Amino acid sequence: MAEESADFISDFIKEDLQKGRFDYVHTRFPPEPNGWLHIGHCKAFYIDFSMAERFKGKCNLRFDDTNPEKEDISYVEAIKRDVSWMGYDWEDREYYASDYYEYLYDLAVKIVKKGHAYVDDLTDEEMSEYRGTAAEDKNNITKTTESRQTPPGRNSPYRDRSVEENLDLLSRMRAGEFSDGARTLRAKIDMAHPNLLLRDPVMYRIRRETHYRTGNTWCIYPMYDFQHPLSDAKEGITHSLCSLEYEIHRPLYEWFINEAEVFPSRQIEFARLNMTHTVLSKRWLLKLVQENHVSGWDDPRMPTIAGLRRRGYTPEAIRSFVSQIGIAKTDSMVDIAFLEYCLREDLNKRSPRVMAVLKPLKLIIENWEAGAEELEAVNNPEDPEAGTRKLYFTRELWIEQDDFAEVPPPKYFRLFPGNSVRLRYGYIVTCTGFDKDAAGNITAVRCTYDPETKGGNAPDNRKVKGTIHWLSAADAIPIEVRIYDHLFAVERPMEAAPGKTFLDNLNPNSLELISHAYGEKSLAKAVPGDRFQFERLGYFAKDPDVSESGAPVFNKTVGLRDTWAKIGRKTAQ
Repeated sequence: MAEESADFISDFIKEDLQKGRFDYVHTRFPPEPNGWLHIGHCKAFYIDFSMAERFKGKCNLRFDDTNPEKEDISYVEAIKRDVSWMGYDWEDREYYASDYYEYLYDLAVKIVKKGHAYVDDLTDEEMSEYRGTAAEDKNNITKTTESRQTPPGRNSPYRDRSVEENLDLLSRMRAGEFSDGARTLRAKIDMAHPNLLLRDPVMYRIRRETHYRTGNTWCIYPMYDFQHPLSDAKEGITHSLCSLEYEIHRPLYEWFINEAEVFPSRQIEFARLNMTHTVLSKRWLLKLVQENHVSGWDDPRMPTIAGLRRRGYTPEAIRSFVSQIGIAKTDSMVDIAFLEYCLREDLNKRSPRVMAVLKPLKLIIENWEAGAEELEAVNNPEDPEAGTRKLYFTRELWIEQDDFAEVPPPKYFRLFPGNSVRLRYGYIVTCTGFDKDAAGNITAVRCTYDPETKGGNAPDNRKVKGTIHWLSAADAIPIEVRIYDHLFAVERPMEAAPGKTFLDNLNPNSLELISHAYGEKSLAKAVPGDRFQFERLGYFAKDPDVSESGAPVFNKTVGLRDTWAKIGRKTAQ
């Protein structure tokens, strides 16, 4: 599936190699350090790194850090940490667009000298009006970067300044003579072009902001559409692979390369990842963080790599997901259930099994007199080399509240008065009664066990349909458990009702905190990131936090139920 979908990119690359346009393959992953990476970025750098690997080339990690107002070294470190955790190595190929500022400025001067760029005095509002975008807004028409309905723009009154005047003004812009926003450097292309991006785009703007790497050395900063192709050229990038929204930027990408007369990097676009119940935009994720809708960038409900890692995802599962959805040329929506399917497939093979009881109810075995008995439990039935562990069976156990019903509903095969169940790895027990407090709440369930049924066997061929898990009340440790659901209650969060925003689609029940749960004693030794299958409950991962009482905290990664298998393992369109 992935190989077939990726053919349009690999075919382009093969054609370039065969025709001699390039004699090697060099890609790059160019994040802007203004936020943490999310799973959509995983698709991007999976393509960047895998294409380089497929053609025995190289892939750079370059930070496109030309917007000092929003960028920070902490984002750089987070991005490096996440890409590394995902299993990708950029070796000595770590670059920064900010290292190219002098190079970019020299190319801007070169374009000015050719008469193809000029210094403009229009304000942002005036520039929009001259370009034609302001007229669209007044007519309440959705703004787009390309529209045949948009009439031709008008030339700026400063467009015909002489080369000498433009060079002088540009040098004075760099020297800091003018206030922020007073002047810009614009490319001289075509103010009547149907692609609004080619209507004399801005190349440099004045911003007195301290850059996290260059400090206050510069007060003019290059715009993305100017620096990106020229940074690619600087690094000898053969194939600049980017998401589909940059398709309309490609003519501008090629224009700057041609005008600067630099290495002819080629831009190729692919469809970005869209996933149900999820927002994949750093802008909107930042809003969630800043407005405290989540606990931070690494909140386990977030689609960030850090959030997925904290929740218990593995890099192998994410890579499997990205490789199987493939690389398409048209946008589509992927069901988040498919991501969860890939995760279960991976966790099932690697996760040790343990017992945990989230909502405990006391089970008293009235005829038990043996003290504590050791029972043997399998650590992972998918991995024979994982071995076994010891469980302690005692008179008083913890079971789940849902595993007992005073009055059972139809087809209920767990404990109720007179019914028998298997205790996992233990014995068959039969319910003899229960205790209630003054408020009518059930406080304990009473039963008897059959000593001939160790291991859950029924030698007399009794039909026992239910098997439940348990913990020794004397041997279990307290744990805190966090149950997560989708952060957004609807499949397409950005499609908000009139007068609403995507924030109105937040799921108010996306987190359930269970403070008084129990787990096997071995969980006390777990370190953050350790993953387990809590039998019958799902997959859980140790969180860096501890509870207020000092108990270890476990995040629910994903449940055992595989909804994806029921819909044929196909991505939603």
